[in-house]
Amino acid sequence: MPETTDPKQLPGADPHTGNRLIDPVSGYDTTGHDWGGITELNTAFPKIVIWALVLSFGYSVIAWILLPAWPYGGDYTRGLLKRDQQVQAAEGFRDLEAGRQDWMTRFASEDPAELQADAALMQTALPAARRLFDDNCAACHGAGGTGGPGFPVLADETWLWSSAPETLVEILRYGINSDHPDTFYGEMPAFDWMERSERAALSTFVVALQDGSADFDSDAGALFTENCASCHGDDGAGGLEVGAPALTDAAVIYGQDHATVMETLRHGRAGVMPSWEGRLSDAEITLLALYVAQLSEAAQP
Repeated sequence: MPETTDPKQLPGADPHTGNRLIDPVSGYDTTGHDWGGITELNTAFPKIVIWALVLSFGYSVIAWILLPAWPYGGDYTRGLLKRDQQVQAAEGFRDLEAGRQDWMTRFASEDPAELQADAALMQTALPAARRLFDDNCAACHGAGGTGGPGFPVLADETWLWSSAPETLVEILRYGINSDHPDTFYGEMPAFDWMERSERAALSTFVVALQDGSADFDSDAGALFTENCASCHGDDGAGGLEVGAPALTDAAVIYGQDHATVMETLRHGRAGVMPSWEGRLSDAEITLLALYVAQLSEAAQP
């Protein structure tokens, strides 16, 4: 707490000025408060601060009159300038669409492989393609296509069906296990009919496929050949025709530890890729497919 001292008793106090104590250096009155030898001066409020407050208030009044400011009910005042951010955003979007219309129309009608081969076109379209991916795919597949639990890695050389642009266009358009009549279909059936000891042996074998230590001549290898090879391939490298994932790849969908593989064998898996037909235009679907294809190409050695 500050100490309060009678100004009349302070050194330099003028008894003829009553309660006033004049600071000999600045010439200002003091308040009579002293903090460890530091005396508080009774100075006027800085004029620059007063002017800043006046100008801020003046600007706010002008802004209230000219710009959108006051809400009422379900609307708001537009101001004398009639500025509307929704209208501005719509106009900006139309300008953006007009600016890319000349090259975007090509993605609606031309062959995806030919578009992919046009390096100049792809360089122009890549920013729009990345935005499409971030807006529609990154939530599941990761910002860089790195995947996640239950969602395939796209930045990888191993694919479920194919990384060919024309196939990717169809997958995006129809989906996987979706409600579209032409959807791609892929399901890992449940092996609940199998003895638990057999599932455990098969799980150990599948885990060993990742590091190349699996013994195909073992009893577990025979179980794999009899029950899994028809979809996942004789060597576990995947089956593009049926969308069966590779089991020799580090980028597995659900995980390839023993507990996760046991869960998969017991209950099966049936992931869903939604159909984007009707949500995205044909041009956007083709552009997005080509962007996803280049993610795979970038990952290849």
